[in-house]
Amino acid sequence: MSSTSKQFSARIDALRGDLVTQGALVREMVELSFDSIFARDLEVARKVLVSDDEVDRIDLKVEQDAVNILCDVSRATDGLGADRLRELLVCVKVNNELERIADAAGAVAERVIELADRTTPFPESTRVITNSVIGIVRDAIGAFAGFDAERAKVVLRSEDAVIKFSEKIFRSSEQRVADGRMEPDVAFHLHHIVHQCELVADHCTNIAEQVIYAATGVVVRHGGSGWVELDTPKPKLDGA
Repeated sequence: MSSTSKQFSARIDALRGDLVTQGALVREMVELSFDSIFARDLEVARKVLVSDDEVDRIDLKVEQDAVNILCDVSRATDGLGADRLRELLVCVKVNNELERIADAAGAVAERVIELADRTTPFPESTRVITNSVIGIVRDAIGAFAGFDAERAKVVLRSEDAVIKFSEKIFRSSEQRVADGRMEPDVAFHLHHIVHQCELVADHCTNIAEQVIYAATGVVVRHGGSGWVELDTPKPKLDGA
């Protein structure tokens, strides 16, 4: 590898490092926002919203750094191998997914603040789904940090469980409203929170797909029978 290629590779590695740091911040936001659901802790919820501003700042920085690398690569004479360019493209996509996960955590925190002093308990299955999603976020970010395709596949297999939990919560809350154990507006907020859980899980599976692509070059997509691997043409790049 030429000295120029080594410099570009070092810049991509630094970009991945920034995203791993971003991932840790986003994971903390998810954990805090979910904890605030059950503690009804408004200060913690407000802390999540402040963190969202920092995620947005890093998001813009990563995006610009990636564009700068691509621009510089296009002007270079020896270029990078296909694997390194694939990693760079994955970094851009993962950056977007992390920003959206942070948005979901912020949306949960906003609902907690709106609930304020409402103390009606949520169904116990709510705790199950939030803990499950926290685990999925950890696995997705961990898979990205090490470009670990096997750990990414664990994330893919976990999304269906979140959907099943959400359906159970929706049915339970409807029954509680019907028999007077839960106010309709509390159920409305709960449905919104659970929907954000589903969104976080979905964004994590998007990260997992990108990790598998970066690590193996294989594209995976969700179909009617589960996750499938697609045949993709091999790029022909100098230095690949």
